[in-house]
Amino acid sequence: MILRRLAQALAGLVVALVLAVVLTARPGDPVLYPPTEADPQTIHVVSHGWHSGIVLPLAALTGDGAGPALRGVAVRFRAYPAIEFGWGEARFYAATPTLADFDPRLALAALFTPGGSDGVVQVVGLDANLRARFPQAEIVVVPVSSAGLRKLVARLEASFALDAGRPVDVGPGLYGPSLFYRGAGRFSWTNVCNHWTAGLVNAAGLPVAPVLATLPRGLILDLAWRSGVTALP
Repeated sequence: MILRRLAQALAGLVVALVLAVVLTARPGDPVLYPPTEADPQTIHVVSHGWHSGIVLPLAALTGDGAGPALRGVAVRFRAYPAIEFGWGEARFYAATPTLADFDPRLALAALFTPGGSDGVVQVVGLDANLRARFPQAEIVVVPVSSAGLRKLVARLEASFALDAGRPVDVGPGLYGPSLFYRGAGRFSWTNVCNHWTAGLVNAAGLPVAPVLATLPRGLILDLAWRSGVTALP
C-alpha cells in the first residue's frame, strides 16, 4: 500500500512537471531562427554548472539594438574580442564564485524576498579561445540571424540600469577582467539567472522552456533537442 501511494505521488509529480514545462514554454520565431542568411552571426551559451552566461562578439555591442549601456561596456572592454554576460542577485552572485562558496541563507533570501531582490549583470572580457578560458564548462554554439541578434542585444541592453545615461559598475566581477553592473531587473525564484539567459536566446528566435531552464543543464539540453545547437569541442 505504501509503495503504491509513493508510486502514485511520483507519477503525479511527473505529470505536474510535464504540464508546467508545456504550459510555460515559449515558442521560437521561425522568421528569426534558424537563420537563413549565408553567414549567420555566432554567439555562445556557457554553462558553469550552477550558472549560465551568454557570450557575444565585441562588435555586437555597438551594432543594431545596442544603446548607451552596451556601448559603454564596449568602450570599457574594448581590448577583448568576446564578452560574457551573466545575471544574478546582487548579494548572492557576488558572494558565490563557485558552488563551494554556496551560502544557503543568501540563496533563500535571493529567491524568496518579497518583490524580488536587486539584480546585477556581470561582464567579463574574453579572448577568442573560449575553450581555453573555460576548460570545464559546457559551451554550445548558437548561430543567429542578424535580426535575431539585434533583438537579443536590445533585450540585453534593457538588463542594465542607467545613471545619467551610463551603466553603473558596482565592483569587480568573479573572474578574469570583469565587472558587476547594476541591473534593471528583479531576481526571484521565478526569474533566476538561467531564465535570464533563456530569455536572451528566445529573443533571438529560439524556443525555450523556462521550467527546464531553471538549471543550466536543462537549458543546454533544450537548446540541443529543439534548436539543434552543437557543443563546442
